[in-house]
Amino acid sequence: MNPSLGTATPLVLAGARGHGRWHLENIRRLQERGVVRLAGICELTPLAAEEIPDGLGTPEQSADLGALLDSTGAEIAVICTPIPTHTDLALTAAARGVHLLLEKPPAPSYAEFRRMADGVAAAGVACQIGFQSLGSHALPAIRRMIADGTVGELVGIGGAGAWSRPESYFRRAPWAGRRRLNGVDVIDGALTNPLAHAVATALALAGSTRAEDVMEVETELLRANDIESDDTSCVRVTSTRELTVTVAATLCAEYPDDPYVVVHGSSGRITFWYKQDRVLLQRADHGPQEFEYGRTDLLENLVRHLADGTGLLVTPDLTGAFMKVVEAVRLAPDPVVLPAGAWHRPPGEQRRVVPGIDGMVAASADSLALYSELDAPWTPPHRLRTEVRT
Repeated sequence: MNPSLGTATPLVLAGARGHGRWHLENIRRLQERGVVRLAGICELTPLAAEEIPDGLGTPEQSADLGALLDSTGAEIAVICTPIPTHTDLALTAAARGVHLLLEKPPAPSYAEFRRMADGVAAAGVACQIGFQSLGSHALPAIRRMIADGTVGELVGIGGAGAWSRPESYFRRAPWAGRRRLNGVDVIDGALTNPLAHAVATALALAGSTRAEDVMEVETELLRANDIESDDTSCVRVTSTRELTVTVAATLCAEYPDDPYVVVHGSSGRITFWYKQDRVLLQRADHGPQEFEYGRTDLLENLVRHLADGTGLLVTPDLTGAFMKVVEAVRLAPDPVVLPAGAWHRPPGEQRRVVPGIDGMVAASADSLALYSELDAPWTPPHRLRTEVRT
């Protein structure tokens, strides 16, 4: 299968509800430009006509991805299904020579990730992992600043994500907020799913994207909500270059704000709001400078790769370090339950807020420290330090 430029590439979307709705809109945008054509939708319950955005026609629908790929002749499968299904569905597509855009996190464990990545490689198909922030043109610009010594010697990378989710968010699907379901790993935690981009982006800016780049991972996992997984957590990765990457996240923020990654240099810092593609450069003896960048869509990049060999932006190998973090979270003890006095529900709202967590998340990114090192009043009794061997 080798689509040519100027020909709309047929694709199937597996998982068209929830976050899949974003993919439907993106596919519509690209279909209007003649880049792709939605040939099929794979859902357990078919979409009603009103659930399909105008302009996408009447794609074939089936609950059987393999059969749908066979009947439509799709050349790409976009997989946006529950995390534990990613590997099997990816391999179903790969076995048919169908190329992949696989949503993040690519798998719930490192073993499942390797099974997926090795199977895809053996099948000889292209695979793009859906970390959209890694398509930002800000990344190469920041890497150039680091290489040029714009902020001096690189000290470390911090990430911060202070988001809020209603209690209903954790009931949106049977696997939501779960570490395991029916004996199968899910690992739907703050750092591994909703704020996974913060981790992946921080690792990318640290130049530590592959599994072999990770030497050690420390985790602190906590929860205020009545769930199994973490909703407030932090992680510190030490790379084989002995560079520190720390990311703190919460879904219990008082005042939710856009997540960001900050590059710490010996004579300055670079802050990257990755959802906005916006960068702030601050350095000694200079005024602050702001920059805004464009972004390459990952599905469009995949189509371009198939057409003319353009390099893929987010191959499975380039998410190996992220998957080492997922594995450390998977192996960690169950999250520490915050005491009732450590959180509250704002009047009239069905969400849980941890007072002071917004500042704690920012302080972690600023200092590259874990919550326990910042004297949080709800400091967990221990943290797990996992030496990662590759």
